[in-house]
Amino acid sequence: MKPLQDIIVVDFSQFLSGPSAGLRLADMGAQVIKIERTGVGDICRQLYVSNVMIEGESTIFHAINRNKQSYAADLKKEDDLEKVKKMIAQADVLMHNFRPGVMERLGLDYETVKAINPQIIYAEVSGYGNEGPWKDLPGQDLLLQAVSGLAWLSSNRSDNPTPMGVAVVDILAGTHIAQGILAALLQRTITNEGSLVQVSMLESILDFQFEVLTCFYNDGRELPVRSEINNGHAYLSAPYGIYKTADGYLALAMGNITQLATLLECGSLLQFTNTAEWFVKRDEIKTILAEHLTARATDAWLAVLEPADIWCAKVYDYDMLVEENGYQALNMEIKVKTSNGLSITTTRCPIRIDGEIYTSDIGAPLLGEHNVQIEEQFGLKKQPISNYEM
Repeated sequence: MKPLQDIIVVDFSQFLSGPSAGLRLADMGAQVIKIERTGVGDICRQLYVSNVMIEGESTIFHAINRNKQSYAADLKKEDDLEKVKKMIAQADVLMHNFRPGVMERLGLDYETVKAINPQIIYAEVSGYGNEGPWKDLPGQDLLLQAVSGLAWLSSNRSDNPTPMGVAVVDILAGTHIAQGILAALLQRTITNEGSLVQVSMLESILDFQFEVLTCFYNDGRELPVRSEINNGHAYLSAPYGIYKTADGYLALAMGNITQLATLLECGSLLQFTNTAEWFVKRDEIKTILAEHLTARATDAWLAVLEPADIWCAKVYDYDMLVEENGYQALNMEIKVKTSNGLSITTTRCPIRIDGEIYTSDIGAPLLGEHNVQIEEQFGLKKQPISNYEM
């Protein structure tokens, strides 16, 4: 038994934030039913981030919607809407990530759904919350990275603001809504009542920056200043950053500059004995380090630094990473199959409970693939008229 084995999630969400939460709930055993628009489906089915397609659909859709069921419905049709409402009446969780007002127009707002099922956990992800002048803006990952200040933390001081190379806001919002859902499910076991769980992408990405924002709040509102060279963290001193070596790259986290000077046989660093200078003069220190580290290969530096317990690491690309024993020991790759029999390799759920890894070989569903099965499960099929009723 997986921990959420008997939990039913009716999921209206699209793209990444909500579906990523649904993915995690499905990994842990929940029955996640995607409500998709008839003939169109989740827009993410056609959201291409590369020229790689799987059965004519995006790889993102297949990665983030594995192990779910698809129910196609036109919610503007009364019959379809009534079927979905009957489904909601038997569900544990309803989730959506529409802009404010959409669920109200569909007649599926929280108060309406609560009247249908007082015990339901109603979870919603928005871009900027339900109040304020930004509430109707599109909740798109890059735009949230831009608005939240996150893009000003990466790259060097003279470089343009730089977004992260993954949809970090979407995934964090999905993580937070999943946490809220789990907490609400636990609370329901005590109160026997449902809850409204709300997460905005903006709040999620602001929380992600709690470390640097706390510094900003309590440092006279002084803006964080990225180092000019090898920037790794706006508030951390040298040597923090990534450095080019003779054959690759080396990451150096927090460390003692005088100890590094000795270990690396870098005499030019011996002058920085005052620890306060490691921040004030970090660009000067990093410039010296950057030039010195190009003299040897990455593994040669690691052979010196790791035995001394210096926090460092080789910088891997994916080709290099998957060849390493440290990666292979995790067994992060799983194979799932689509309903058409196509095998897809993706990542597994990272959570272990009592040492158990939760996997499933079920791929993402075809649009409307489970309509018949779901209608039978929830008693949504129209019963034939008997002779006694004629």
